[in-house]
Amino acid sequence: MKKILVVDDSALMRRVVFDIINADKDLRAERYAVNGLDALEILKSDEKFDAIVLDINMPKMNGIQLLREMKKLGMDEKVLIVSTLAKEGAKETIQALELGAFDFVTKPDSLAEAKGPSFSKHLVAMLRVASGLLPASENREEKQAGSGSGKTLARENSSFPKKVLKGDVSKHSKAPLGGSARKLVALACSTGGPKALQYVVPFLPANLDAAVLIVQHMPEGFTASLSSRLDELSRIKVREAAHGERLEKGTVYIAKGGSQMRLIEKGKKEHSLSVTVEAARNGLKPCADIMYESLMKSSFDEITCVVMTGMGADGTKGILQLEQTNKIYVIAQDEASSTVYGMPKAIADAGAVDEVVPLKQIADAIAKHVGVR
Repeated sequence: MKKILVVDDSALMRRVVFDIINADKDLRAERYAVNGLDALEILKSDEKFDAIVLDINMPKMNGIQLLREMKKLGMDEKVLIVSTLAKEGAKETIQALELGAFDFVTKPDSLAEAKGPSFSKHLVAMLRVASGLLPASENREEKQAGSGSGKTLARENSSFPKKVLKGDVSKHSKAPLGGSARKLVALACSTGGPKALQYVVPFLPANLDAAVLIVQHMPEGFTASLSSRLDELSRIKVREAAHGERLEKGTVYIAKGGSQMRLIEKGKKEHSLSVTVEAARNGLKPCADIMYESLMKSSFDEITCVVMTGMGADGTKGILQLEQTNKIYVIAQDEASSTVYGMPKAIADAGAVDEVVPLKQIADAIAKHVGVR
């Protein structure tokens, strides 16, 4: 049984969260704190917790201040932020992730929504991951992504390039293309992604010889804060994708939360973005499969696909389809550095990976393969 500490100044929210957690057979919410100060005292005792559910806006000591104190004291409990959708809340959530929070769940606006299945399911899934339990849906989603593609390749060493295994070396060379080649980078990540991206985007060179498209599963509002913060930290330009925006090399475009992002090709040298509010696919908006599918038959000489930490298998189906029409090179994050080894595992199990690297080597792998201007 995994023990959870709930830190929230709202008695009503604490009760809702307790009920949700204790409905799961493997989780148990046993203690609560009404602010960061109370939580710190509990954490300083001998009692140990497998995960912490933390609100941000609280009296006496808020969630950000608590995370700073925990970092100072070397406390390594996994912290899941339960944050509001407010713009300021989104900015603080990104800050909390920088300070070591595992990930976040959006706090519902109403009691009815808080008691609804969507919030409950998401909260439990994230807590199961944070406390070291495999999400109930993980294996099922990965099997679905690999089945029916005709490309599943069972092997012990998933880091061994599948193109070499297939003997198809000439068509898919691992050497970077020449300086005049037109390239694109398309990256997908989910759970643990906002924090992981801070080890990738800021280390990309400003003169990268490609534009970078990123799908990170996040609600509307949070991607604006994430883009802004990454832009502050990076040499390369970073912005939240806007509808009709023209692609430029040396720029990172993060798909807007709550929308779907596609690439539109108007000519071999002119590409723009379509950002539209539409239905979720597999519960996701933005969805990486939609982004990758939009790249099919585009005229880039090569597309570098990057798959990082995340639950489920979003991106695998889209990349397998993209491979049928375009020259691609696939980089996947390794298991040891992934917060959740779901999305990278799915693409590796599908036999579509050229290179498996730890998180802190992904930026270098992208730059080496794509080159600079």
